[in-house]
Amino acid sequence: MALKEKEVPVNVYVGMRYWYPLTEEAVEQIKKDKITRLVVLPLYPQFSISTTGSSVRVLQNMFREDPYLSRMPVSIIKSWYQREGYIQSMADLIEKELHTFTNRKEVMIFFSAHGVPVSYVTSAGDPYKDQMEECIYLIMQELKRRGVANDYTLAYQSRVGPVQWLQPYTDKVLVELGEKGVKSLLAVPVSFVSEHIETLEEIDMEYRELALESGIENWGRVPALNCTPSFISDLADAVIEALPSATAMTTTPMNSSAEEDSDQDPITYVIKILFGSILAFLLLVSPKMVKALKGNLL
Repeated sequence: MALKEKEVPVNVYVGMRYWYPLTEEAVEQIKKDKITRLVVLPLYPQFSISTTGSSVRVLQNMFREDPYLSRMPVSIIKSWYQREGYIQSMADLIEKELHTFTNRKEVMIFFSAHGVPVSYVTSAGDPYKDQMEECIYLIMQELKRRGVANDYTLAYQSRVGPVQWLQPYTDKVLVELGEKGVKSLLAVPVSFVSEHIETLEEIDMEYRELALESGIENWGRVPALNCTPSFISDLADAVIEALPSATAMTTTPMNSSAEEDSDQDPITYVIKILFGSILAFLLLVSPKMVKALKGNLL
């Protein structure tokens, strides 16, 4: 239990938008326990208005309407993709998987991130794309310091509906890499912190099959961070660092109207369902990670 090891006595609550335990249930328990200070830690490394933004907005509305909660000091960790512990943990996993290849210097490192509609970035000012690109840069810089200088690329998966999403698309890039003669590829699910349908089915099955059909002969996949000790410890540090900045939610500006509009978009709803499945799947199949979260996240 990282927070306990760091001598920080806390209560831990897990709340989700679309599966149990629901956010509303967690908030009710917080009130019953008479909590006086709260840190909100979304399990999305990068911020998007369709994920962290949407979840925070729900909390803001709930807290503003409740006399007790409206006075509670709250600190919200909106993103943490740039944290040293996260970057090093990702680099550790990538470096380890590279050693499973015979000619590891020839392996293409293929980062696959969850996509969002382009309009969120161009019209609503969503920082997700910029944060994702910076995240990849930081990971590769860490690998470079370790002597890993493989070629790499970033693509976006899980698009739905007729609108344009962030490009390049994962499926199209895999075909292009095969056509260019890439023979060894290591897939890295960069926006997912636990195993779920978009890693176990979409990447491990659909994209792997497509890659092999496209001429890529050697396929590998970096596991999600899950309960990696260095990752969990860094999340605990993030919570500790956030505690002093807690203020009442009534003093926190509401999100922009663009974010509110995106929350009503059916495509956004699908995105949130998909992202929400990370924790839902976690609760169903990974009790060890749930235990770690309860011991390390606030």
